[in-house]
Amino acid sequence: MMASTSGILPDDGESSKNPTLERCLNVLRDASNDSEQFAALLLVTKAAKAGEINSKTRRRIFDAVGFTFPNRLLTSKDPPEGCTQHTFQALGLTLLACFCTDPDLARHPQVLNKIPVFNEVISSCKLGDASYNSMIDDAYQCLRAILATPKGSRELVNRGTLPALCRAYVKRVYGFDQALKLLVGLLASAEAKCWQRATADLLGVLNILSVEFQKAEDMTKFQLCEVLPRFVPPILSPSSECLQPLYRGLSSILTSKLSASQRDPALKLAASLCQACSSEWIPAGSSGSKFFALLANLACVEVRLTLEELDVAEVDRKQELMAACYVLIEIAIMECTKEKGSLLQESQKVQLVGILEEAFGAVIHYLRQVGRKKIDDPFIFASVRILGVWLAEETSFLKQEICDLLPFLVHYAKVRFEEERRVRSGLQRDTEQAGQSSIQPPVWQGDALRFLLPGLSHLTAEDRPRGILISEGAPVLLCQYFLHRWEIFISKTDTLSTSSTVESSLQTSCEIFLNLVVTAPDLISREDCFATLMDTLLKSLPSLLPQREHLSLTANVATLGLMMAKRLFAYPGLQGTPEAEGFFDAAIRFLAEAYVAQTDLDGERVTLSVSPAYKAAWPAIRDLWFLGMQAFASCVPLFLWLPQDVLRSGWLQELLALLARVIPTSVDLEVASAFQGILVELARASQPCLEMIQKHRGLEMASLYGMAALEQCLSEQ
Repeated sequence: MMASTSGILPDDGESSKNPTLERCLNVLRDASNDSEQFAALLLVTKAAKAGEINSKTRRRIFDAVGFTFPNRLLTSKDPPEGCTQHTFQALGLTLLACFCTDPDLARHPQVLNKIPVFNEVISSCKLGDASYNSMIDDAYQCLRAILATPKGSRELVNRGTLPALCRAYVKRVYGFDQALKLLVGLLASAEAKCWQRATADLLGVLNILSVEFQKAEDMTKFQLCEVLPRFVPPILSPSSECLQPLYRGLSSILTSKLSASQRDPALKLAASLCQACSSEWIPAGSSGSKFFALLANLACVEVRLTLEELDVAEVDRKQELMAACYVLIEIAIMECTKEKGSLLQESQKVQLVGILEEAFGAVIHYLRQVGRKKIDDPFIFASVRILGVWLAEETSFLKQEICDLLPFLVHYAKVRFEEERRVRSGLQRDTEQAGQSSIQPPVWQGDALRFLLPGLSHLTAEDRPRGILISEGAPVLLCQYFLHRWEIFISKTDTLSTSSTVESSLQTSCEIFLNLVVTAPDLISREDCFATLMDTLLKSLPSLLPQREHLSLTANVATLGLMMAKRLFAYPGLQGTPEAEGFFDAAIRFLAEAYVAQTDLDGERVTLSVSPAYKAAWPAIRDLWFLGMQAFASCVPLFLWLPQDVLRSGWLQELLALLARVIPTSVDLEVASAFQGILVELARASQPCLEMIQKHRGLEMASLYGMAALEQCLSEQ
């Protein structure tokens, strides 16, 4: 079947300068059979390989030949007499390579459906066959052209090019250097999808590259240093065989005298490894300790040199390097704060903390000078994020500088938060208009508050920074943030990882609010946002309590709600409403279920123990439980209906029965004091409660457990 020749274009000038090429085009136009067309195509492909045709001429060739004839060539199994076995396929590939120089043709379905053919060609091991090598070159040219199209990376990944490229590189077949370049391009444009589809294959390439990197003693080492970060996966097992040669290769680079152009790629590679497996790629011991201290030191010095000078153009040029340094600094902070298992010795930690302080002084200086001018710059976000990591661990250093920066941090967090709300509300509107169910986007990548919350938890406990935060409107912003995050949390549309992130943010927000309730109680009753927050806590605790996997968040919500109820006791929402009663019923259950009687294995002793349901979370919620007990006791005289609810719940009876059953020595003083606080307030506020306590030998229990205040209260009745 002959290809259509009706589309031959007029002479474009290029072919007229090459009479042979023009004759070939005429033959293609007038060919009466496959043999004539084949002969003409042989000459055309020679001209194409020699680079003698331009884009217009290539289009004339395509319009003359189309895809039908190349398709037949690729599938033909019988070469002409005297020709190599792959003559037809080679000609077909050369034509496709020629066509692919046109971007419109490179993304044509007839080219895309040949991707499996290209994959097979590049990964075949036909060594020493020059004609086949030519086919490999053409196949790579087609793959490069496809990758350059807008959806090319997706097509290549979906059609199996990644494993083929990896095989070509690992087996060192002809063109393996081209395979590596294509792999770098694919990973640059579709990293996540590449690792999802071909993890094992890519790790195979990484293992080969890491050995080459370690052994190289010339400029190849630095060239590989540029390439290797692309091949480090998002998560890497500490037992991966590539790690030891990568460590040794980096160690040899960073312990030598280097130019910036040689050192910077090494820092980027080290940062990519830290992102993949924290510091576990560095061996323990003296050599690893020295190497990590050097690595952290270099990162801190680079940050200082770049950000203190405040050459904005220079900072912009080095943002990728700065981001790598921030990763290394974050790992350094983690190592300095580890009590056990740190790579660093104590003397190294002390020295490194001083160096880190200098680096963060430069970060703060940069943000103060440039932050508001470049508020949408991703590097500003990266700088705020790393500062948040530092503030989560350390607020005693640079206190004055941090206080001076707080107005900007609040402003920046507010801008980012408002942008997130716009994005989410827009998505909500679009999905609803399209008649789809509401879909929440993933955790907002620009969520600056998420990283600042731990530091704000520390700062709101201190008078001066707390005063600045209040004057800048941070409490109102934090209330809005909590309510927004709560809606995301209860929607249950996020992935497990993002849901965990949201939950962590909610818990830390509760810690900040608890600081404000204790240190700035007037603020709670003055700002309307806290009444809205109170409403949310009242409605949420009953449904949250049964979800034991969220026990830490439950403890935070219950305790914060009880603490706020003390300050907002006159708020209408707390005056015997169904929501208020539901909240206090849930709070009673949370407090009541923390301790149980436990019989020893020999069955002779019954002791007070933390409930099995609470045991895993107890280290995180213990202090919250004690604070919740105190807050509940304070609420008893404020809400006249509360003692009746306690009686109805059975908590009072259960508590007295518990004390009567266990041996007193198993109840430590702090727990006994918490129980006493509840019993005293109930006895004072309610005659039925007093009678219940007396009925259960309350006076005897008070004496037995050293509850002097309860003993006195009961003796006065």
